[in-house]
Formats: sequence, structure tokens, C-alpha cells
Amino acid sequence: MLPTPTKFTLVAGTGEGHTPLNAFDQALLAAGAGNVNLLRVSSILPPGARYAERVILPPGALVPVAYGALKSATPGERIAAAVAVGIPESGFGVIMEYSGRTSREEAEKTIRGMVEEAFDMRGLSLVTYRVKSVEHEVVMAGAVFAGIILWY
Repeated sequence: MLPTPTKFTLVAGTGEGHTPLNAFDQALLAAGAGNVNLLRVSSILPPGARYAERVILPPGALVPVAYGALKSATPGERIAAAVAVGIPESGFGVIMEYSGRTSREEAEKTIRGMVEEAFDMRGLSLVTYRVKSVEHEVVMAGAVFAGIILWY
């Protein structure tokens, strides 16, 4: 059984490369999550997890993360990614992730609505809200990445 993460941080980055995968790798590096192995998780923040401005990730570590990402090879296209977490007074929080061919502002507006709907569906009252987003205009091959890293 894996341990339950005790802290979390929000990260985001953009990248350009000769290929969409290289652009995605650059976005991960820019976000501080490029030298680890990401384990994509669904959208629940463990109860009691505390926000950290930054977490130190050992190279090669298996890192739980909820994320939104998008790659594009269409020059001039605008792409964005956002993550947000809502936290009630007590108990678990809810994480949402989003990416699209849109602006950063639209991504943030969309994800705020997603968190509010998730809280309404669960009958929870939103006390704390955190969001992180990025936007990128593709030059050759571009990527955006926004994630909430869960750590120990």
C-alpha cells in the first residue's frame, strides 16, 4: 500500500520543441516536474494535506500528480492549462484540471466553475481555493502543463 501524501504544491510550465513530445518535456522541466516519473491520479486532495510553496523531488521518484496538459504543432495556436484545488473547513479537498485551445483567463474561469460544481455535488462548502495556470502561443511545437503534485 502506498503512503498517503501529506503536502501538495501547484506547478505550471510551457515549452517549445522540434516535436510535441519535446515541447511537453520542456513544459515539465519549466514546471519543476521534468526529472521524475509522474503517476497521474484522480482528483481528491488527502485530508490534512498542507500546501507547500515548493517540494523537492528526487530525480526518478514516482510522483503522484493530477494535471492538465496539451500539445500542439499548429504555429500561432494559443493553448492553456490550469489546475485548481478547493478545500473545505475539514476533510478532503477536490482537485480539478483543465486544458484547451483557449486563453489563460478562460482556463481559469472554466476551472473555477468545475471546482464549484464538484463542491456542490458533494454538499461541501468551499473555504480555500488555489489555482495555477499557463498560456502559450505555439511557434513550432508547443505544450502547456499545469499540475498539483502530491508529496510526503
